[in-house]
Amino acid sequence: MTEFDYEIDAIGLKCPMPILKCKKGLNSLDTNQILKIKTTDKSAKKDFEAFCRNTGHDLIFCEIESEVTTFYIKKN
Repeated sequence: MTEFDYEIDAIGLKCPMPILKCKKGLNSLDTNQILKIKTTDKSAKKDFEAFCRNTGHDLIFCEIESEVTTFYIKKN
């Protein structure tokens, strides 16, 4: 279990909503805090990898459990 500072439930939302919710969540955090976001969007893994690469945030960990993918992203 990875520690986190803020959690967002984006289950059932389709692209681009999980990324938009992630961006909003990260904006509310301080540098080095961790956001946990859960989604069922099938393209989420590549979307979140690209988002982190393009914005400079760190995708620390990603776990897939049945239909739900959970991401832990550190704000930089």
